[in-house]
Amino acid sequence: MDFDMQKNLTLPVLPLRGLVVFPKSLIHFDVGRKKSITAINKAMKADQLVFLTSQKDAAMNDPDIFDVYNTGVIAKVVQVLKQPENTTRIVIEGQCRATIINPVFDEKCLVAEVKPYEEETEYYTARDSALMRTVKNEFDKYLEISPKMPSDIIFKVALCKRPGELADFITANLILDYRVKQSILETFPESERLEAVLDVLVNENFVLKLEDEISQKAKMRIDENQRDYFLREQKRAIEEELGEDDSPMDDAENYADKIDKLNLDEKSADILYKECRKLSKMPYGSQEAAVIRTYLDTVFDLPWNKSSKDKIVIPKVQKALDKTHYGLDKVKKRIIEQLAVRVLSEKQKGQIICLAGPPGVGKTSIAQSIAKAIGRKSERIALGGVRDEAEIRGHRKTYIGSMPGRIINALQHAGTNNPVLILDEIDKLAADYKGDPTSALLEVLDIEQNNKFVDHYIELPFDLSNVMFITTANDISTIPAPLRDRMEIIEISSYTREEKFHIAKKHLIPKQLEECGFTSKELKFTQKAVYALIDFYTREAGVRTLERLIASVMRKCAVVKLTEGTEIFKIDEKEIERLLGHKKFIPDSLAKTDEIGIVNGLAWTSVGGEILPIEVAVMEGTGKLELTGSLGDVMQESAKAAVTCIRSHASALGIDSDFYKNKDIHIHAPEGAVPKDGPSAGITMATAIYSALTLKPVRHDVAMTGEITLRGNILPIGGLKEKSMAAFKNGITTVIIPKDNEPDLEDVDKTVFDKVKFIPVRNFSEAVAIAVNNTVRITDNQWNGIDMSAVRSASKTANIVKQ
Repeated sequence: MDFDMQKNLTLPVLPLRGLVVFPKSLIHFDVGRKKSITAINKAMKADQLVFLTSQKDAAMNDPDIFDVYNTGVIAKVVQVLKQPENTTRIVIEGQCRATIINPVFDEKCLVAEVKPYEEETEYYTARDSALMRTVKNEFDKYLEISPKMPSDIIFKVALCKRPGELADFITANLILDYRVKQSILETFPESERLEAVLDVLVNENFVLKLEDEISQKAKMRIDENQRDYFLREQKRAIEEELGEDDSPMDDAENYADKIDKLNLDEKSADILYKECRKLSKMPYGSQEAAVIRTYLDTVFDLPWNKSSKDKIVIPKVQKALDKTHYGLDKVKKRIIEQLAVRVLSEKQKGQIICLAGPPGVGKTSIAQSIAKAIGRKSERIALGGVRDEAEIRGHRKTYIGSMPGRIINALQHAGTNNPVLILDEIDKLAADYKGDPTSALLEVLDIEQNNKFVDHYIELPFDLSNVMFITTANDISTIPAPLRDRMEIIEISSYTREEKFHIAKKHLIPKQLEECGFTSKELKFTQKAVYALIDFYTREAGVRTLERLIASVMRKCAVVKLTEGTEIFKIDEKEIERLLGHKKFIPDSLAKTDEIGIVNGLAWTSVGGEILPIEVAVMEGTGKLELTGSLGDVMQESAKAAVTCIRSHASALGIDSDFYKNKDIHIHAPEGAVPKDGPSAGITMATAIYSALTLKPVRHDVAMTGEITLRGNILPIGGLKEKSMAAFKNGITTVIIPKDNEPDLEDVDKTVFDKVKFIPVRNFSEAVAIAVNNTVRITDNQWNGIDMSAVRSASKTANIVKQ
């Protein structure tokens, strides 16, 4: 040593990144940091000694004395070489272990006072000798399974005589994490240091052995696959050369046999044969071969020649539909007509039917019942939210993960080429950048074109003319005109009160009794209870909420049965209110006496008809017209037309012709928070204005509906069935309707028709004579402003001239 081991030394410190230097090791590395280069230069100017220690965090760029380990090695700088890019390569030789005692301040580099550690030269025991032999044996095993090491390292290990020297030399040449090497460097007793190295060697040998086993297994798997592939290809080549191929028919031949059995047209069969020839020339297991197999399997799964036999017996079909659904007479009648023609002529393909109506009225379920009644399979295709055209026509088979469209997929599931396909929510289709699925349906729903429907995946024409398509929609206005033109639209209106009652008694209550575990003897609903559910707890076009309420009542009864032991339940109106709470909907309160300026109108809503009272107040003023009650634009225009009608016929009606100058008129529709619109309240507002101006009361048991013109004529309206039910439910005995709506009385519920008197009228004069008390019938001549005396005088003059 060139220094005294008994004295502390003040040396420049060189921090190392991920590197640990041991005593008696000769090593070279590059130095690039400014402080490290300064430390080297300072050492070269003195005694060439420098203190080497590792950084605790190898990623730190500018460590201080507290960021390095305290234990390191005093080393001698043997050689310094300048390198490009401001780096310096040094060759150093480790001298001995040392520990930092105190840091020394220096602005240019790290400096510290270190204490050298001198190895003990005591006598070694037999245990130490055995430990050295064990370590050397483990190192030999490491050399067998690790990358080749230089021969001089193996030679130097054999020359090591001391435990500490052996431990340092082996650790310096092992591929280990720098933290593991640092822990060994910090172990000063030689025997403990050698034991630590033994532990590291045993662990490294175990890990290396596992890595070698894993590598060998992976290599064997790869070699086995390659071996099978080459043997299979050699066998195929030999059999082809010898012409002795006695193996079963390959996939291509099997597919060719299936094509023959399909009896397709020549063009379609040629396309499939071409795919078979391509498959026969491809190597086994190729990706393209798998695509062709999937395509051919899909084609063969289609029901090209499979059809179900129709069981059409008109009386039985009628009875089956009546059993499953109450009402819906228009739909049943149309289906029966189509089936009757189908029995007489197989050439009749039928129209595509679109069932349009509010949610919950049974559009989808009646379509499924039709399929069951005629013995056909049915498949429902939900179109709500579909945006991609490929959902209908499929994807090209060249795309990854391609598949047929929903139409072909439904035919696969049905297993026949003449099922009933229910295209549900066709009005909910949407378009985006991927295409317009609505346009893709044009070919599907055209009976003149769908006999050669081509799916993008199948690429073969498939006959859809035998399929019965039934579509459903809530709002037909959102369906594009070309698609709407291809369908026969059957409007399904909302259920009336009586229809809901019968549906509940015949279908909903029996269904829920079965699902909730009751029998008809254990739980019974009274008529008033069912009507209470319909009138006071639901406001809907269909019966879904009604069914949920019935199920809720039964669930509550089930709890009572299991907790209190009650066996028999009779659900009446009071029990409904006890189980479901207070009434959610209160019926409109109508006047019980005849009043001035109040007339009962009739309105149509998506959940049924409603009574719409119209109130008119006349005050002294300057001729202002005030309209309130959330009236829409059309309804406001109807109010203005009604005022003009009264004003233009003031003399015939016996009203002051200057009322528009000295009177203010306020027209109001109660429940102002509910928006109202439409022209059908015109006659109602005109009658209310007339009553308020003449101070004549209007009959409280009369309701009316109709659009009014400036000349006082009454035009037809829609929704008469629902409006009549609202009048019946609220105790109205007489309903005034437009003359042109007289044919619509056929659709009115029989119970309503028997209880309510319907009076068709042509103009306002006829309506006001019925509804307003103390009003004399105005003749047509008086209403139209014709002076009969002038007419008679003109007639005499004409006769004189003629004579």
